[in-house]
Amino acid sequence: MTSSLSHVDPDPMDGIAQMLDRAAAALMAQATSGLSPVTMTQAFLDWSAHLAISPGKQLQLALKAGRKVGRIADYVNRKAGDDEAAPAITPLPQDRRFADPAWTKQPFDLISQAFLLNQQWWHAATTGIGGVSRHHEDMVNFTARQLLDVFAPTNFLVTNPVLQRRIVETGGQCLLDGASHWWEDAQRLTRGEPPLGSEQFAVGETVAVTPGKVVYRNELIELIQYAPTTDTVHPEPILIVPAWIMKFYILDLSPENSLVRWLVGQGHTVFMISWHNPGSEDRDLDMDDYRRLGPVAALDAVQAITGSDKVHGLGYCLGGTLLAITAAAMARDEDDRLATLTLLAAQTEFSEPGELGLFIDEAQLNLLENMMWSRGYLDSGQMGGAFQILRSNDLIWSRILSTYLMGEREPMSDLMAWNADGTRMPFAMHSQYLRQLFLDDDLAEGHFKVGSRTITLSALRQPLFVVGTERDHVAPWRSVHKIHWLTSAEIRFVLTSGGHNAGIVSEPGHAHRHFQVSTRPLDDPALDPDDWLEQAEARDGSWWIEWGRWLGEHSSQRVPPPAMGQAEGAYRPLCDAPGHYVMER
Repeated sequence: MTSSLSHVDPDPMDGIAQMLDRAAAALMAQATSGLSPVTMTQAFLDWSAHLAISPGKQLQLALKAGRKVGRIADYVNRKAGDDEAAPAITPLPQDRRFADPAWTKQPFDLISQAFLLNQQWWHAATTGIGGVSRHHEDMVNFTARQLLDVFAPTNFLVTNPVLQRRIVETGGQCLLDGASHWWEDAQRLTRGEPPLGSEQFAVGETVAVTPGKVVYRNELIELIQYAPTTDTVHPEPILIVPAWIMKFYILDLSPENSLVRWLVGQGHTVFMISWHNPGSEDRDLDMDDYRRLGPVAALDAVQAITGSDKVHGLGYCLGGTLLAITAAAMARDEDDRLATLTLLAAQTEFSEPGELGLFIDEAQLNLLENMMWSRGYLDSGQMGGAFQILRSNDLIWSRILSTYLMGEREPMSDLMAWNADGTRMPFAMHSQYLRQLFLDDDLAEGHFKVGSRTITLSALRQPLFVVGTERDHVAPWRSVHKIHWLTSAEIRFVLTSGGHNAGIVSEPGHAHRHFQVSTRPLDDPALDPDDWLEQAEARDGSWWIEWGRWLGEHSSQRVPPPAMGQAEGAYRPLCDAPGHYVMER
């Protein structure tokens, strides 16, 4: 017997109720910069309630506090008799706030030591409490670190000897200069202008200047073919799929650090996707639209222009994730046009996405989706703000100190100017990406569908070259490394120095670069990331050289370069590189 509940007519208020809920959530998202107060409240209730019923943890924290007071007292006693006495605690290797020798002088040594011990105690207080969910623990620990960074002694005149010295040396001029810098930056922000100095790195004039032609355009991409600089080239072209969260020219910055220019100089025919910067009218573009109109359409064009049966695919960040999805769908459909895959700082498994996962849960996504729903897209400012929060000590407080208090403005670089040239993400695509990949991990767990059929990365059999970066806060290298568990293909994995962007822009000759590399043969078992780290070969220099050799091993003998586009038809040259889409603001 069928339940009468299944025949209940829709409530006429459903649409109105949903509209009101969305509008209210969108307003809240605007007020909180996309952070869910519900999630934060749940996290702190979970932490505080379980701490309250954990007498053992409370006793342990009390004893830790007592020991830290004892360490400070011991340090003061030793310092009184020996000005070179060893500190009670040293900062973490990446914490350079107290590196200046002025922090070893009284009373600032005591201030910095007390801060570091307090920081260590709060780490113990926010971790290791039984019953607290991992996500809530991470959120509370992260929030505690952010608050401690706000009140770090480096941020205040009376507790920062380096700032005091700077004021004396400049006669207070540094504070006037800093105020001037703040006013200038505030005006630019109000007018929606890029940071001061960005005009030195104009797209098509000083950056993104590798010669080429736009040979194809649809509503989502322009496809750039770069002009050859060698008499012969490898017949297998390279198709680069950058992330749509960024402008493509991260891979074609200044001539001296352009990956594209370097590849062309190595005898490769290079094609680059340049993404359209979506607006409200593009709100319904989804992940499959990006796959179909992006790498799939580009691959058809590359083959038609070059006549090659095989193409090397390269994907960076989200572009690498999309390329992996595309390759898996092609493998499912017995399409073997991709000779190799290169994935740069690209995740395919999202169970441990790093601190970016702090912003991904059901409540956060509900708020974010409603904010995107009201506009039709996620603005680059929201995403950039999230990345800045993840590295607030480096990207916010150190900048405030150096620029607005010390009066020392950091010179603009091509990478900094590129980073300020943000893009938007359409509602449907970004919602799907966050839910299906980040929240549900559908790609790794075998639930992701292309068309009406599921794909699996286990179908990938072509050689893979995968790069992770040591200090990546967007795609942590251990997360990137997990592709070893998803496919039995041959994988040459490289871990390079630097972060998500600077580690990739690592041209030969760049000082202080190093990397580790190891190859997992076809069908061999995978190593744990820590085991891989122990056995991988360490090398100095740029990983580009290693990748260039690898590409050569998987390419055929050189032939004369193909024509630039086609003389007529769908792939005739439309305009000079870098094209029109990259100019969209």
